[in-house]
This record gives sequence, structure tokens and C-alpha cells, in this order.
Amino acid sequence: MLAVGCHISSSGGFEAMGKRALALGATTFAYFTRNPRGGAAKAADPEDAASLRKIMAENGFGRLVAHAPYTLNLCSAKPDVRLFARRALAEDLQTMELIPGNYYNFHPGSHVGQGADEGIRLIAEGLNEALEPGQSTYVLLETMAGKGTEVGRTFEELARIIELTEHDELIGVCLDTCHVSDAGYDVSASLDGVLQEFDRVIGLSRLKALHLNDSKNPVGAHKDRHERLGLGHLGLGCFSAIVRDKRTRDLPMILETPNEAAGYAAEIAALRALADGADTEETMARLAHERDE
Repeated sequence: MLAVGCHISSSGGFEAMGKRALALGATTFAYFTRNPRGGAAKAADPEDAASLRKIMAENGFGRLVAHAPYTLNLCSAKPDVRLFARRALAEDLQTMELIPGNYYNFHPGSHVGQGADEGIRLIAEGLNEALEPGQSTYVLLETMAGKGTEVGRTFEELARIIELTEHDELIGVCLDTCHVSDAGYDVSASLDGVLQEFDRVIGLSRLKALHLNDSKNPVGAHKDRHERLGLGHLGLGCFSAIVRDKRTRDLPMILETPNEAAGYAAEIAALRALADGADTEETMARLAHERDE
């Protein structure tokens, strides 16, 4: 079964998140490990985590894709910001072990004028400090759109971070469709070409999860503005190809489209229909109707 979901509010804890996901028809989900803008994380309850594990096992969930706060910047030019990032990363990975075998996704960071090489070095240094041999959680580097001084705008930059990470067996990549398109990889025109390039530079075995987002901007815009599926420059055909391609169809897929709950439920259902062979135009028409209701 397609493992597809969206971001779920962490309010109420682990079990509450699992129930919210089920209500949307999701079989995976993302959640922020702490406030997206940073700060301290709430203490996790092991019994609550066990309840979520039970929900996942009983309902055929794929791996979850937890998301680090946006303020986590391992390559900041400010020492205090780097220190927070390292502390938050270590704390979050420890908490993730309550739901073992899942993914922790983060934006590699922005070098803020230090240069990409220094940014890459600092990111790897932070990972080397945090990763523990034998941990069950994979850490995923997210592909970035390339706005400002973001690191991770090319597959080559991600590959260099991985090469400098001592426990690289714990590192994977989350490919964001909006981000890679905005970065200049034409995933809509040639999913096969982008995946081949990813395989050449990083290796497809590193591709662990997907963020499925249409883009408000054309290829190479470097702006990172998400759109609902089928309403942007990627088009619904791009996502139809992804849910049917043997290289991507079994990966956990997370929607980060500008939606409310009903919109996410409609997009989840549409992706399932496309995976089962539904016509793209008919699915788009049905999706448009459900959005208007």
C-alpha cells in the first residue's frame, strides 16, 4: 500500500498524531519534533509512543518522516546558533528512538556568507557529533531550492556532506519535488532523468523519502513556494509518474502543500488513485471538485 501522508500537528502527543493521520486516510506522516521556530522540546512519554507504534503496526504504516525545526542550522556563522542546532539534533534523535526505525529529516542549513565548502564541513561536523552507531533512526538531508545561501541545492553538495560523515550508513536523502524543480532539476519533464542523475551522484539507495509539492515557480527559480498538487508548474502528471515508478513508489511520501485537513485528505486519495492506474485528467477533475466543496 502506498505510504502517503502529510504534516500532522504534534499537539496531544504521539497517539493523537496517529489518530489524526488515520482520519485523513494517511499511512505515514511528518511532524515537527519541536516548535518549527525552535525552542525546547516537550518531554516524550514512552507509553504514548508505544500507542503510536501499535496504531502504525495495525494499519500498515510506512516509516514516519519527522522534521527538525526550521531554525536548526548546523552551518550558521553564529556559534550560538550552531550550538542550538547540535543540541537539538542530539535531543531529537534520542527521542526518536521511542519510535524506532523511522526518519529524521532536516534542512542542511545556510552558510550565510561563509561559502558552501565551509557550510558542508560544518554540517558534517555536526552530524559526526550527533550520530551514534547502532541508532535505529536514519537522518535525512533534504534537497533544497537554492534560495539565498542554502546548502543542499545540488546533489553534489549533498554527496559531499555524506562523504564527510563518519557514520554515513545512517544518512539518507529526502527529495522535495518543489525544491529540486526550483533548484533546476526538471522533475516534471523527466523524472527518469532526475533519478538517474541522483543515482549517479549520490546513489538511489540513499533516497529514503519524498516531499510531494507542486511549485508556484518554473524550473530553476530558486524561490521555494509550494503549491497544491496539479495547480503549479509541475502538474499532476509528475506525481502520477512518481507514485507509479518502481524507484519511488515504495518510499514514504509527505505532502507539504498549502492545504487544510480536507485538502490533504483529497490529495492523499488522489495519489492512491493514480498509483492504482487512474487517468490523470479524470483524477485532476475529481480533485478540483473535492477542493471546491
